[in-house]
Amino acid sequence: MDGQPTADVIEQVKDIPIYRESIARGHFPVLEKPEIARGFPDNWMTPRLEAALAAGAAEYVLSTGTNHARMQLIRPPYFLLRSYYRLWSEHPDIAHTWRDGCRRASLTTVLATEHVARVNAKKLDASASGSGAEPSLEERRLDERTVYLNLRLDPALWERADVERMLGELRAIAASHPEGRYHLDCSGYHLAHLVRHAEDAGLWESPESFPRPASIITAYEYTPRNVRRFLESRFDCPVVDLFGSTELGYLFYSDRTGSYRPYLEGMSVELLPVAPGSTLYSLIVTSVRNPHMPLVRYRSGDCARTRDGSPDPEKIVSFCGREKELLDGPDGPVAAGDLDERVATAAPRVFVHQLLLPEAETEGHGPPPAVLHCTTFDGKPLGTDESEALGRSVSALTGRDCRVEHRDHIPIGASGKYSWLGRS
Repeated sequence: MDGQPTADVIEQVKDIPIYRESIARGHFPVLEKPEIARGFPDNWMTPRLEAALAAGAAEYVLSTGTNHARMQLIRPPYFLLRSYYRLWSEHPDIAHTWRDGCRRASLTTVLATEHVARVNAKKLDASASGSGAEPSLEERRLDERTVYLNLRLDPALWERADVERMLGELRAIAASHPEGRYHLDCSGYHLAHLVRHAEDAGLWESPESFPRPASIITAYEYTPRNVRRFLESRFDCPVVDLFGSTELGYLFYSDRTGSYRPYLEGMSVELLPVAPGSTLYSLIVTSVRNPHMPLVRYRSGDCARTRDGSPDPEKIVSFCGREKELLDGPDGPVAAGDLDERVATAAPRVFVHQLLLPEAETEGHGPPPAVLHCTTFDGKPLGTDESEALGRSVSALTGRDCRVEHRDHIPIGASGKYSWLGRS
């Protein structure tokens, strides 16, 4: 299947300048991010879009740029939030918390919190905007249902005062519901850090100190298998995962068993091998869900693996990293999720891990050795046997000799997300 759009999709994009040549040729090539930006916004402008922008039905936004250059987009206001809310309200395992009116506490990157605070400051014309003062809980409120918690870049470095503040805010959110229930939206890493800090401070055992959520969604970034197991061991509620992007909205969700299901209203997905013969696939998405900037055969930059190695989107079992962060291995390109699978199998106690490669690689002598830095949930180094088994497994995956080194702390990236690859 070549993934060419249906007649209905072509009808919806026929007036958009960026697609005119493809329509004339009768063939749509894969749409890359640089093509979207080239000539923006004129390459997307139609009389209908001009009218939507003038009426406030469409707006300019920037993608997060966490894993690629920031990209300017045009979309309806609250496009991603509405996609999230609809999926939450329809999800078979957690729709009851939406219907029950649960408030949503969001625990993710500080960049997300700062964005919400900036938007609120503009709305309120707040005199404190830009003053450097930490935004209050109300200034971190996205809407009547959602507030953002995190005010620090690196969750591993949260101090007791940070933890007590966030737990106090969770108690206030829970108290707004007659039965003390709330929904927790998070990066898996950030929530795991909060639980560990609470445990270390003696604030975890009592639900009165750390109110337990009625449902949890992990989004924003890849959640490693060990982190998911840790969260599932601590919380007696569904922990489901969403996969999507700023420009597309949400495309897939997991159920409470971890199996992914498509959520492709107004979309279709095709999988193309990242290299000839590879069973690691690039996601190519056609979406008219955003009527102001429909994307036809758009390369999202994300990679996936399927249950049987086939290019069948219905069989996706893992969204395992970004194309720009692939590593050459003896059996083909290696993604973040491939390394994560080795870590989870060999060393369930590992919390954060990062594979470090040399700054310069010498030609002609084979790939130079690598170092895998690891932190653990209990703070204790891996045992010798466990460490050596993990090193052998990573060596087989990457084709590089690999030693494992314990670290008390692996710094988070400037984006507020962890990088699986680094340079030593």
